[in-house]
Amino acid sequence: MSEPVSGAARQLPLALRYPPDQRLDTFIAAPAGALAQLRAMAESPAGDWLYLWGPAGVGKTHLALAACAAAEAVGRRAAYLPLQVAAGRLHAALDALEGSDVIALDGLDAIAGNRDDEVALFDFHNRARSAGTALIYAARLAPDALQLSLPDLRSRLSQCARLALAPLDDDGRRAVLRERAQRRGLVFDEAALAWLLKRVGRDLAGLAGLLDRLDRASLAAQRRLTVPFLRGVLGADRSQEAG
Repeated sequence: MSEPVSGAARQLPLALRYPPDQRLDTFIAAPAGALAQLRAMAESPAGDWLYLWGPAGVGKTHLALAACAAAEAVGRRAAYLPLQVAAGRLHAALDALEGSDVIALDGLDAIAGNRDDEVALFDFHNRARSAGTALIYAARLAPDALQLSLPDLRSRLSQCARLALAPLDDDGRRAVLRERAQRRGLVFDEAALAWLLKRVGRDLAGLAGLLDRLDRASLAAQRRLTVPFLRGVLGADRSQEAG
């Protein structure tokens, strides 16, 4: 995902650029109206600006990628840029996004305090606004709390519609795990699901990779996903990592 607008990337199937787990209709427990707002941004040329914020693991990247996927599904040009990979050279990275209809800039925290990057983002925001481009920003903090050195950039970000995301409760985590497992044809009994939830981080980071690993192990062993089987697979993984 580090070169989201390259010619080669534009030829990739949608599922490879934007993982199928990360779609608007797979997001669990979204704030009221949030998914409709993102879908409208993705599908119609309104040129809106949205600022997603919340702690790590609440789904900011999921929604940013999902909006890009929704845009491309209706024939619009979309680009996703994780700002961490462009920090220190943001001007060139943003120039490469010109011409997109929907742009998601993820991880504003990574460039906060770097004046050159902030100036580049301020200029880009103004150009995008003039061009009618839809912008989706994502950060861990609200605009007023970001350690920005450029007041004008803070002002532009503060003008965006805001969507605050909160961590999932246990029921929400259970629903995410069950939904993503079912998409892979995996069926957990309740005991196995409860056991795994205790061992998955609250931000559900790496969940797709974990489920893929369990899927392969289950097929290879021709075993159902029970607590003993999960304990054996994940215990073997830990032993290999330690070795």
